[in-house]
Amino acid sequence: MKRKLLITIPIVLLVICAGMMFWLNREPDMFDPIERAKLHAQAHGHANVTGTTTTSALIEVVGILLNKRGGYMSNDIMPPWVFLDNVPSWEFGAITQVRDLARVMRNDFSRSQTQSTEDPDLSEADPLFNYAHNRWFPPDTEGRYEKGMEYLESYLSRLSDPNQPNAQFYARADNLGTWLGLVEKRLGSLSQRLSASVGQERLNTDLSGDSAASQSTASPEKVDVKTSWFKIDNVFYESRGSAWALIHFLKAIEVDFNDVLRKKNALISFRQIIRELESTQEKLHAPMVLNGDKFGAFANHSLVMANYISRANAAIIDLRFLLAQG
Repeated sequence: MKRKLLITIPIVLLVICAGMMFWLNREPDMFDPIERAKLHAQAHGHANVTGTTTTSALIEVVGILLNKRGGYMSNDIMPPWVFLDNVPSWEFGAITQVRDLARVMRNDFSRSQTQSTEDPDLSEADPLFNYAHNRWFPPDTEGRYEKGMEYLESYLSRLSDPNQPNAQFYARADNLGTWLGLVEKRLGSLSQRLSASVGQERLNTDLSGDSAASQSTASPEKVDVKTSWFKIDNVFYESRGSAWALIHFLKAIEVDFNDVLRKKNALISFRQIIRELESTQEKLHAPMVLNGDKFGAFANHSLVMANYISRANAAIIDLRFLLAQG
């Protein structure tokens, strides 16, 4: 009897663990940032002013990261959470976009010029979101991110309060261009890492375009680039998480920067970026991320993802050029 129990109990535990892993390994659904901003305003009594939709979207994305199915997983050390890596990679991609937007809100969106003082709530929220994403030992990551959300809530309350004119959100073309510049670099990096799933030899173009440019140490003329087989699915899900957060931020920013985009005749270009990124969220109809050859018999999901990311990035480059024009 004892021998049967010794055999049965581990098997049952393994089955339960496998079932929980299957249930937990799920990305959260998309949401409408405009509707959520309206609900948020009704619940907290905020007026709908410039900047409320973007700030609400940022708060909502962080809230979903912390409260989705299974909670925040990047810092979990107990089974079955510790055996999952797809969702934690997805979380890292999303939190990277959160960090970039929080930093730009602190340094650009909330300031009228370089000599103006930074908003006190945003100056507190920004470093909290840059806290280690996988720390479980107190002070844990979730606690820091929740505190950052509280500061964003405070900023949002002040933003719509006419008695607190120091809280502002400046929807200007140069501010939007600054954030898009960060997004461009993030997407460019993801595209390169995704494309390297099959490995390729690349020419070194680090100093191209500037005859006077220099670098710290010499680099080889040709570089072999290949993403490790063990990291291919991590990069894929990081890209999905980054695109997921970015879609919501772009939709919210379209509302707050609508006049700027219309004046620059850039609204359609802006929406096309969202369209390209929405394609990255299509359901994966395979039990795992496949890594076939470039023109092989099997799919290469990383190259498909890289295509959508690259197209969105190219559209952002064109948009930034358009915004910089008079």
